Amino acid sequence: MSRSSLAPVTRTPRPLVVLAVAGLLLLVGPLLAIVLRAPWPLMLEIVSRESALNALGISLGTAAAATGLSLLLGLPLSLLLAGAPSGRSSLSVRIVRSFVTVPVVLPPVVGGVALVALLGEGGLVSQPLADWFGLAPPTSAVAVVLAQTFVAMPFLVFAIEGAIRGADRRFDLVAATLGSTPSRRLVRVTLPLIAPGIAAGAALCFARALGEYGATVTFATSIPGITQTLPMAIYGELALGDRDAAIALSLVLIAVSVVVLLAFRDRWVPQVAR
Repeated sequence: MSRSSLAPVTRTPRPLVVLAVAGLLLLVGPLLAIVLRAPWPLMLEIVSRESALNALGISLGTAAAATGLSLLLGLPLSLLLAGAPSGRSSLSVRIVRSFVTVPVVLPPVVGGVALVALLGEGGLVSQPLADWFGLAPPTSAVAVVLAQTFVAMPFLVFAIEGAIRGADRRFDLVAATLGSTPSRRLVRVTLPLIAPGIAAGAALCFARALGEYGATVTFATSIPGITQTLPMAIYGELALGDRDAAIALSLVLIAVSVVVLLAFRDRWVPQVAR
């Protein structure tokens, strides 16, 4: 069969091309508008303001801490979910996976309200801790990290679970036949095999935590120099009518997120065989 006879079969229909271009414009258009409307002559002055630098530092620090906490808690959760039989998993595993998915689809402000109900003033957990041990509800950076972890950890869990399910289990079976304990196999075999997936999940988690706003401002509030992250600072500048400052700070946030995601693109974007 000639190549010309295959062309009509493999060519994308023109209406789909039009819709695809429209979808691409919808995604790229707002970002392009930010670049074109950015106050480039004032960029250095705006991003070097003390308030902007404080917000950027808080964002980077809390996002890194949230990523670390997500790794500490999310890696065992990923192993638990990936260890379930594929196909028709047990009801308990499906329930757990559903709960892990909820923060992804939940409106962020609702997540913040849920955190307040659990850990805020008079919360379900914070109130007994205050009564029994005199512990105050989490404040400042701790509250920011908890909110970011709540919304970002699912991205890490699903990325690592996918890496575990895609790993070659034969290496683990060989190690088991040689008498290696489960803990040793995990450290010496499984974790090295899924290391790229862990790195990709951490990158996605960091990027999501970096851009989190709704749950964070609801649970931790926005206090300049203490809990005000870069997204909060952007909204504050926009509320004050300083669109140039909001656009400049948005560019900083976009640049950091793009760098993080591009660094691990080959890990979370499926590769097409050449």
